[in-house]
Amino acid sequence: MSCRDALLWHLAACLPLLWSAAGCRSTPPAHQIRDPDFARMESAIAETWYAQVPIDIQSPLAPDLAGPQPVETYIAHALVHNPDIHAARKRIEAAAMRVPQAASLQDPMLEVNPYLVPMQMGEMEQVMQLGVSQQIPWFGKLRSRAEAAEQETERARAELAAAELAVIEQVKIAYYELYFVQQALQITEADRELLQGLLEIAAARFRVGQVSQQDVLRAELEVLDLENQLVQLQQELATAQARLARRLHLSPETPVRALEDLPAQQIPDDVHRLYDQAIAARPELHAQLADVIRERRNVDLARLDYLPDVRLSGMWMGMVMPDNGMNGSPDTDSAFLLGIGMNLPIYRKRLDAGVREAEARVVASARQYDSLRDQTQEEVKDLFARVHSQQELLRLMRDEIVPKADQTFEVSLQSYEVGEVSFLQLVDNWRQLLRFQIATHRLEAQLRQSLARLERTIGGYLYTDAPHDSIPHDAPHDAPHDAPHEEPHEEPIPEPVPD
Repeated sequence: MSCRDALLWHLAACLPLLWSAAGCRSTPPAHQIRDPDFARMESAIAETWYAQVPIDIQSPLAPDLAGPQPVETYIAHALVHNPDIHAARKRIEAAAMRVPQAASLQDPMLEVNPYLVPMQMGEMEQVMQLGVSQQIPWFGKLRSRAEAAEQETERARAELAAAELAVIEQVKIAYYELYFVQQALQITEADRELLQGLLEIAAARFRVGQVSQQDVLRAELEVLDLENQLVQLQQELATAQARLARRLHLSPETPVRALEDLPAQQIPDDVHRLYDQAIAARPELHAQLADVIRERRNVDLARLDYLPDVRLSGMWMGMVMPDNGMNGSPDTDSAFLLGIGMNLPIYRKRLDAGVREAEARVVASARQYDSLRDQTQEEVKDLFARVHSQQELLRLMRDEIVPKADQTFEVSLQSYEVGEVSFLQLVDNWRQLLRFQIATHRLEAQLRQSLARLERTIGGYLYTDAPHDSIPHDAPHDAPHDAPHEEPHEEPIPEPVPD
């Protein structure tokens, strides 16, 4: 074997050692799974794809959540199991892994040059070059890149807080919609019994010849129409339950229910305090602020591009003395060279344009923050006005309209029994009372949904020092008007959602 061939075989044997010295020996294999959630997902995909095992696509059932539950119970379950929140948490992990990537040097370059035709260097022939080089950015570049990547993580954290608040809002809106459908169904069923009583009264008066058969037929028609409404309300109940179960990541077959009597909830009365809370706590504003800071770090990075990056290199050269037939074996020799290089940032127009671009992005992000802040204040004002309007309408319904409609129906019922009012007028008064009773619960549900949207906008729970401005307990629709009214038990205010 010639000396040149021996050097080549020696190099081939040393390459694994060089690879191990580069850091691969201390790191796990590239195919190793490091995320346990990814491992479970990979296993499920493999079973489905290769073993033809069907994935369990059904959402889980939760028997302990069946039946009437307070909204806080459903919120606590959703914060743990909702897929959107899980996805936001994984995005935080993904963004956090960008920081060490941004703060790390690029991989060193290994260069191997075996010469098929030896290069003559004096009396020796160069047969091989082996070089290693490493690029080192100028001081501060890696730090600026890492700080910009950290702001991506901050944005992901803000998006997690926004996802949690969005889930809380969605659960509350679905919960209060379910509450309204339950109340409407309960009122309609109670009024069906009342309508059956009217039908019996009309039939009794028809048998003694006090009214015509038209009253009986009209009463029967109203009963059938009410049965139709009950069928529609049953369908709406199933839809509302499925909507709430989706927010909880549960099977639509889970019989979730809202409480029959909702606890009192306070109404905020200081819009300026809501402005301050929204600007300080809304996660979307925090995410936009992280974008501003990230773009500011990119400006520093663009300015550092005026400074050169350094490249350090080392080269080993293997040489051999040609065999002229006079020596017993050829002589070998080697040389080791160190080098340093750098790029030359001489194209100023490109560098200036990069700085101007980064500065413009900072200004654009800041203006987007201002726009989002203005939008937040507009939403706070709109929801604040809507809440107070709905509160006043609800008060009018409960204290004025429903009692008067109830009184009107009672008077017309007594008058019909003695023949002073027509059956059409009696049915019209009954329909009006039913409509107002259902509208009262619709207003209550809408008011609580507006409060949920307001909490979502300001980035946390509402705080108020005005206990008199609250949504009172709703008395059952068939309770006597002179029944004693209990003082509402104020709902404890939980801790704010961290941003």
